[in-house]
Amino acid sequence: MVGVLIYEDNNNLRESLCSMVTLSKELLLLGEFPNANEVEKHVASLQPDVILMDIEMPGTNGIDAVKKIRSLGKKVHIIMLTVFDDNKHVLDAICSGASGYLLKKHISDHLPEAIKLVIQGEPPMSPGIARMIINSIQQTSSHSLQNDYKLTNREKEILSLLSHGKSFKMIAADLVISIDTVRVHIKNIYEKLQVHTQTEALSKAFKEGLV
Repeated sequence: MVGVLIYEDNNNLRESLCSMVTLSKELLLLGEFPNANEVEKHVASLQPDVILMDIEMPGTNGIDAVKKIRSLGKKVHIIMLTVFDDNKHVLDAICSGASGYLLKKHISDHLPEAIKLVIQGEPPMSPGIARMIINSIQQTSSHSLQNDYKLTNREKEILSLLSHGKSFKMIAADLVISIDTVRVHIKNIYEKLQVHTQTEALSKAFKEGLV
């Protein structure tokens, strides 16, 4: 079972999210809150696998909440809930350590799949946001090559495709391999780079000139 925490200040949407999680046989609702003011306490005590986090909330907003969670050293997957995609709030949230994001208007259709993807290591994220992250990193990176982390040629190839906003499915098609094989390579990349998310992998790759 995948333990889920929900932070959403809209009561109706929060109730809807709770219902979707409760009705799923694979998910377990650990808690639901209208704000993230005590997020550190909740995460430490409830130990969730996935957090659904509204970006804009009164008190502690979603971006600050992500920073607090990451300061605890928790590897929990965090999916941001947002009204608009391709904007600075989404970029800030992901650069702060969020695993991906989901548009609120698509929640009813895509929530189970988004959670499944993020658990498998593929963050729900549009190519547009991926490019924004890359551009942001490039502007602050010296691109100095310090360590190749013993990545194989195929791993470097996949890392490069990720940096261009390609999904696991698209990478599999481009390289004529299965999605499961792509996931194995991604897992190996994460282990060699000592990271836990795609955002961290891309950030490290650009900062150290790997792609």
